[in-house]
Amino acid sequence: MPRFIQPLIAACALAASIAHAAFPERPITIVVPYAPGGAADAVARVLATRMGAKLGTSVIVENKAGASGTIGASFVAKAKADGYTMLYDATPYSINPHLFAKMPYAANALQPLSLVLLAPNALVVKAESPLKNVNDLIAKAKAEPGKINFASGGSGTVQRLAAELFRQKLGLDMVHVPYKSGGPAIADVMGGQVDFMFATVAASYPLVSGGKLRALAVSSPQRSARLPEVPTVAETVIPGYEAYEWNGVLLPAGTPDAISQQLYQAIAEVLKEPEVQQRLSDLGAQAVGSTPAEFSAFLKKEDAKWGEVVKKGNIKLD
Repeated sequence: MPRFIQPLIAACALAASIAHAAFPERPITIVVPYAPGGAADAVARVLATRMGAKLGTSVIVENKAGASGTIGASFVAKAKADGYTMLYDATPYSINPHLFAKMPYAANALQPLSLVLLAPNALVVKAESPLKNVNDLIAKAKAEPGKINFASGGSGTVQRLAAELFRQKLGLDMVHVPYKSGGPAIADVMGGQVDFMFATVAASYPLVSGGKLRALAVSSPQRSARLPEVPTVAETVIPGYEAYEWNGVLLPAGTPDAISQQLYQAIAEVLKEPEVQQRLSDLGAQAVGSTPAEFSAFLKKEDAKWGEVVKKGNIKLD
């Protein structure tokens, strides 16, 4: 190798190192592919504020809602891989590829950064329902095939798929009643127009504690800290059953490792803060803060699970 090449290579390496060390030099944007005011949006804003303090820059939340989250995800997938554009997505990210005939971005266009939280759903019925536990529900569904119905906020939601996974595992004949959002769905469960639904713990806990709903089970492997007296589906009727609402952060593929590591470290530190953990606990969620490798493995499992449920149930978007 000519002698003049070695100093040039060293200079380039030093320049790259300095460039990475200077990150961030300007505000960072977290894209939330859902409407403002939802749970994902609320947690993203908490994360953004505290990440900004740790990174020494502003972290801005920008909502790009539509098409079950694919519009915002596509925007980030096509953004420059420099660490200044991040995606704060949720469970539909793992479900959408199995519902849409064609996705607006390639499967490898985004790289996992960190799983932020896990939140179980609660299987709820109206407070006056004769169904006192999960076994009552199963017995009624077997005795009256096709007459038990369940609500959801739409075919592409984890609430729908959590119920479908439950139905498939037990071989039950039940009818899905889709709504445009979770609010009207849970209202009709309270009113008795629909027999049950898997609702987020955040949405159902106040109604359960207020005597308007009865929780029969939760969808996580462990009991919920918000509903500790309510058994899990796994411990009662379906060993290994789990269906989470999750939130996580992804980056455009090709983001430099040094930048990715810096962003991951900031998220991990934020999620260890007692105030943040309490905030998530109040929402019925558990702070995680996984590594990129752990989040990648989690997403592969979610993709396989929901892909099988969608295919077996012949589920299509409304």
